[in-house]
Amino acid sequence: MPEDKFNFSPENLNIPGSDYKGVRTFALQLKHVAASNYFIWSPITGDKLPEGLKDGNGPENLKTKADMIKFLKDSFALGHKAAATLTSENMLQLAEHSKSTRLRLATFGASHAYDHYGQMVEYLRMNGIVPPASRTPSD
Repeated sequence: MPEDKFNFSPENLNIPGSDYKGVRTFALQLKHVAASNYFIWSPITGDKLPEGLKDGNGPENLKTKADMIKFLKDSFALGHKAAATLTSENMLQLAEHSKSTRLRLATFGASHAYDHYGQMVEYLRMNGIVPPASRTPSD
């Protein structure tokens, strides 16, 4: 998504009969996935949450596309680190400071990201952009 469209939400389209009032913008979708990744994966690794992370909408100080993408990539790096710690011996143990098992957090982390990926694909398509995973080599 081009940076000038990061504040897009379907609410901007004013489609008659639609109910998009209050849905997250593209930027907020990115920040939400990243923030959620930290909340989901950090109990497995024991890593501290990033500075300014208070809720599922991410730090308020992230304003540029580059900052949001870095935050997102770093959150997935934590997910990879956490997933690498899972073993058959520990996956059913409760994660640190959590009521969920390590396996439950790992599976939820992946499914949650895919849910929002689907929403972001629709946002791209609403802006005439073919999502990267749907492109052919000639795109």
